[in-house]
Amino acid sequence: MNVFGGRISSKTPHASFLFQQELIPVRFTASQSVITKWDEGRGKRDEGRGTRDVGRNQMSLDSRLPYLIYIRLIIYSCYHNSTLSKYYIIAGEASGDLHGGNLIRAIKQKDSSAEVRCWGGDNMQAAGAQVVKHIRDLAFMGFYEVLKNLPQILRNISFCKQDILMFKPDVVVLIDYPGFNFRLLEFLHENSFRIVWYISPQVWAWKEGRVKKIKQYVDKLLVIFPFEVDFYKKWNVEATFVGHPLLDVIETNATNNRNENIIALLPGSRKQEIEKMLPLYVEVAKRFPEKKFIVAGMSIHGEAYYQNFLENVTCELWFDKTYDLLKIAHAAIVTSGTATMETALYNVPQVVCYKGSALSFFIGRMLVKVPFIAMVNLVCGKKVVAELIQHQATTDAVTAEVEKLLQPETRTQIIADYSWMKEHLGGAGASARAAEEIVKIAQRSDAFMTKYL
Repeated sequence: MNVFGGRISSKTPHASFLFQQELIPVRFTASQSVITKWDEGRGKRDEGRGTRDVGRNQMSLDSRLPYLIYIRLIIYSCYHNSTLSKYYIIAGEASGDLHGGNLIRAIKQKDSSAEVRCWGGDNMQAAGAQVVKHIRDLAFMGFYEVLKNLPQILRNISFCKQDILMFKPDVVVLIDYPGFNFRLLEFLHENSFRIVWYISPQVWAWKEGRVKKIKQYVDKLLVIFPFEVDFYKKWNVEATFVGHPLLDVIETNATNNRNENIIALLPGSRKQEIEKMLPLYVEVAKRFPEKKFIVAGMSIHGEAYYQNFLENVTCELWFDKTYDLLKIAHAAIVTSGTATMETALYNVPQVVCYKGSALSFFIGRMLVKVPFIAMVNLVCGKKVVAELIQHQATTDAVTAEVEKLLQPETRTQIIADYSWMKEHLGGAGASARAAEEIVKIAQRSDAFMTKYL
């Protein structure tokens, strides 16, 4: 609505005139002011008609101000009401796709005209986004793995930049995925795109110096752990805690229907993880013939892929039903990552394992500065669940930890620590709170009015 209460669009005479004279730039964050462009356009028209140059610069500020404010209100009204808000969201992993899907739904609830284009997976597509690149083609982890796939990664980055320029989003939302997203920051900033980083990269764990890039380029940082606010404050970076998005999708009190005979195997979502971890988990399963082991698989990899690892062992394979499995599991063997948080929120005692290439482990050991790899332990600030990393992750060691998980006293202590952790994660509603911040930036109402009125 315009200042007189009527809707203005680029098709109305006065609004069309403003657009024709380039009063409304492609992005309001451009360095040249709107009113300067208005003045230049006015001067050119006067000169073309041969009229006497009364000279805007000769007019007093008092005589110009009401008219300029009115023009600015028209420009704001035209832009704010006659265009759809466009969101470009980048997630490169299964967890990012899950949280991205919930974020998109929340955005659409607050901005019904939102147009969303993304890098993600089936969850984001189901939420109404147009998926440009699927996560099945994006998940590279570890230093060696990234180096091996570097040509493809560089092609993806180049394609992403061109796609963003073509789409011209009002805001670019980065969901975790730091190895890729950090390489976009300078480009996005140079092209005046507003940047929101949702789910902060774990710079507090390693390569802390990357905070400088976040401070320089990111317009809004949304974090999901309370301790991250204090970390960024040390760098004079304002971070907004929105809570953990897993609390929006997980029934945190789901403890009924437990089956004492079921042990969940969560080998990870990426093929690099599965190929390292699942053979180990299968060997552990053979040590417990009285138990029922169920593998949490991902349908994007196909059944034949998993069956290569499940020969000569009795393990069930459930596709895309990790949460259903965790609702009934008595214990779990989990590959380090988001799954450790999911397992904890479902109150399933677990042992956390991780293996990478020798090069990745060697470099990571030199760079990582935190005492734990499991987020449960980091949030609680102590060892809640056992971690077996690289050479520690042997069949004997994992078997011993699983045996401990079956003991009542161990289970009681772990579940008590899980409860403490949940109380400090901000409660449900993280997706809605994040969406509110993102929509505000996309629509730019506050920023525009502050800058131009």
